[in-house]
Amino acid sequence: MNSNISGNQFSEWWRGAVIYQIYPRSYMDANADGIGDLEGIISKLDYVASLGVDAIWLSPIFPSPMKDFGYDVSDYTDIAPVFGTVEHFRTLVERAHELGLKVIIDQVLSHCSDQHPWFMESRQSRDNPKSDWFVWSEPKADGTPPNNWLSLFGGSSWAWDSRRRQYYLHNFLASQPDLNLHHPEVQQALLDSVRFWLELGVDGFRLDTANFYFHDPLLRDNPPLPADQPKSLGVKEDNPYSWQRHLYDISQPENLEFLRRLRSLLDEYPERTTVGEIGDDFPLQRMAEYTSGGDKLHMAYTFDLLGPRYDVEHINRVVRNLEAVVGDGWPCWALSNHDVVRCVSRWGDQGLASSRAAQQQLALAAIAMLVSMRGSVCIYQGEELALPEAEVPFERLQDPYAIPFWPECKGRDGCRTPMVWGPQQHGGFSPVEPWLPVDDRHLALSVEAQERDPDSVLMRTRALLHWRKQQPALVSGSIQVLDTGNRLVCWLRQCPQQTLLVAVNLSNTAVACELPDLLESARVIRLPAMTGTVEGNTLHVPALQALFIEL
Repeated sequence: MNSNISGNQFSEWWRGAVIYQIYPRSYMDANADGIGDLEGIISKLDYVASLGVDAIWLSPIFPSPMKDFGYDVSDYTDIAPVFGTVEHFRTLVERAHELGLKVIIDQVLSHCSDQHPWFMESRQSRDNPKSDWFVWSEPKADGTPPNNWLSLFGGSSWAWDSRRRQYYLHNFLASQPDLNLHHPEVQQALLDSVRFWLELGVDGFRLDTANFYFHDPLLRDNPPLPADQPKSLGVKEDNPYSWQRHLYDISQPENLEFLRRLRSLLDEYPERTTVGEIGDDFPLQRMAEYTSGGDKLHMAYTFDLLGPRYDVEHINRVVRNLEAVVGDGWPCWALSNHDVVRCVSRWGDQGLASSRAAQQQLALAAIAMLVSMRGSVCIYQGEELALPEAEVPFERLQDPYAIPFWPECKGRDGCRTPMVWGPQQHGGFSPVEPWLPVDDRHLALSVEAQERDPDSVLMRTRALLHWRKQQPALVSGSIQVLDTGNRLVCWLRQCPQQTLLVAVNLSNTAVACELPDLLESARVIRLPAMTGTVEGNTLHVPALQALFIEL
């Protein structure tokens, strides 16, 4: 954290932190099996630290059948052999801490694998000790599921089990049964697993689907989404999940009390944090509810900036709406992750950046906007390289979400392909064929190639992140969105020590914008590839560039 920030900010390192997300299967393969692992991550921690980030977030590393690549946990207190051992994890934490990096791990508490011993016992009978650790229900009189709830992965969220002659709930794959957190023993078992990792020294948890922990005990049907309401939860319109208003299957009131229990546990361990993933019909309000009061989540993020819209009106509305409701809560922002099309393709393929040079400029402008927002931010591996979405042929698809919706939806494999470290075969990720193919377009954007070029996106991003760490207004200041007639993303970041004006041009043409009474004492901060100017009361921001001004 910024050494200029004083007071209790030292115990809240996560406020304003930059978190670098690592998808372990695709980061670095150290044992030549085509799959990334903990030893591979350890070997690259010096690179991560060099970026100027504050923490790493590891996507799931627990034992799992890998039907959803780790989000189907079969043991909450061990490491999947494909990634290594608990000892490897200890080494990773120790090395990260030596480099000044915090370690956040993914924690999947809403559901587990059908291969978890808890579920294997639960499904054996209706009267065993874990019979009600999962959400079981009788069929309707005609044998159909108990209600109309849907799975995000398609079809009903209820699966029939012939042993118990009952349905069980699964919000995702049928192999991912939902845990019944209405049961006190389930809550305690999950909290015990969290304590296990706290004792190993982790600094925080990214909580998968943090508002999915509880369901309506009465199993009431969800109503249809009103015709005049936008689709929600970041789900494409071709998925019927987005056609319902999710009143009863997620975001139940009991969720808040469990989050308080979880926070109470983390408060026993100094300087630990949580960041929750919020997928909801009203995500900003839910984010505010879940992070307010200092007794639940430390921070949360939504899908508001992970969709196709990048226009100024949308971005300003998201920020303004959050500021109107967040109170003392704390957001965490992201433009890319392991579940969505990479930002430079998601935005650039709409005509914003048709050439490689334009994609790279868009990548830098997008990161500049991201790290200037009020809150903490997540940068996904390869985002610092301006990697576009990879093309993965149908026969190489691994994502269970992709196959039933292909070709209209190509799933998440395109953002999960291996990190490219060099121009050699497989991008230096592995000496053997990797679990997903490396896109040939990525090779020219490798770490090795970009570190030789002082003007590369990597080198410019690194300079930007190191500079940001020394700007108290960006780390912890307030935000005020400025009206530019929807031409620029523009806001003031202020704290007692500093006032910064940030202007980002996400268009293909240069923008000149008057800001009377703001720019008399402006000082343009010269950062690599940011060539905008101030003339009198007018900002001049070139296409796909950002401008930082100290007032």
